[in-house]
Amino acid sequence: MNHRRKHPSLVLSVSLLCGAALLTACGNDGSSSVGADGKTTVSVGVSGNVFDLSIRLAEEMGYFDQQNIKIKYVTLTAATGTSALQSGSVQFLNSSPTSYLAGLSKGLPELSIAHNGGGNPLGIVVSTAFAKKHSLTSKSPADQVAKALADSTAGASSANTKAEAGIFLKAHGVDPDELKWVSLPSPAADKAALVKGEVDWFITSEPIPLQVQHEGDGVVVADPTKVPEWSYEQAGYGQAVVVKKSYAKTDAKTVKGFATAVQQATTYLSSHPSDDKSVLAASRKTLPGVPDDVLSAAVEQVEWPETAKQDEAGWEKTVAFVKDGIGAVPDAKVTSDNWTNTYLP
Repeated sequence: MNHRRKHPSLVLSVSLLCGAALLTACGNDGSSSVGADGKTTVSVGVSGNVFDLSIRLAEEMGYFDQQNIKIKYVTLTAATGTSALQSGSVQFLNSSPTSYLAGLSKGLPELSIAHNGGGNPLGIVVSTAFAKKHSLTSKSPADQVAKALADSTAGASSANTKAEAGIFLKAHGVDPDELKWVSLPSPAADKAALVKGEVDWFITSEPIPLQVQHEGDGVVVADPTKVPEWSYEQAGYGQAVVVKKSYAKTDAKTVKGFATAVQQATTYLSSHPSDDKSVLAASRKTLPGVPDDVLSAAVEQVEWPETAKQDEAGWEKTVAFVKDGIGAVPDAKVTSDNWTNTYLP
């Protein structure tokens, strides 16, 4: 997997998603449907974060059209994605490795067909008051940042991102357990707590940290460009396109077409700047309402693969990071039966 760095809860039901022809991308059995125009419509589970860009760009560039595929997006959370895939509410799921490995640990028949983004596009953003007190800027060295955070109140809305903050702090000799942590329900709550002065800083996925900085409410003092421990090279973390094994067998042509389009998009992203006209257009659809400069900065923090192909070494590294790095899925395990490059061009 070669990379080039380019610097509330939703409850789903199969009846709601598959009840009417105009609103559905699936039949009663969860399979994709073919319209009068000969195009196959599929439902795709996305998370509303920057990792969705490869799929949005594939649509923007007409790559799905070339495969006679139409896309219906369904926004899901980490808690609902796997169940939506298993129920047939979506045929494709843009999944984090943590969610995917959690599904495998439960014996679910899932299959990763493409790798469409690498690394951990996270940001640690401190309040403007904290930044001023500790003389921190976005260019402050990582060691200086970590030492300043040693005596602070931190916010996190995810056990995974809290653990990744811990990895950063430990790398610079700071014990994360010595900090005061505030558990918050969502990234939006992180932002609100920072603005209200309830926390000195928080960590979450982009683009929220960059948005906070853009709005003048904070300073992003740590991101993947400054924290090698979050990189794909060290963590083996990223994003995977996942399907049910049964769907891959019964709709192999559609799966191959989808994987091909996604690879075309990741290849484009790996070789074009984040402010490229097409990339920016797709970014606006991926993250609506986010300023263009924030979009470009967030896109640069993802390691977009030149090819969506997967390999055993990459998955071994991912499993080790999830199990030992962030302690998310203690019994995580991936075998050659759980991923394939068969559907890639």
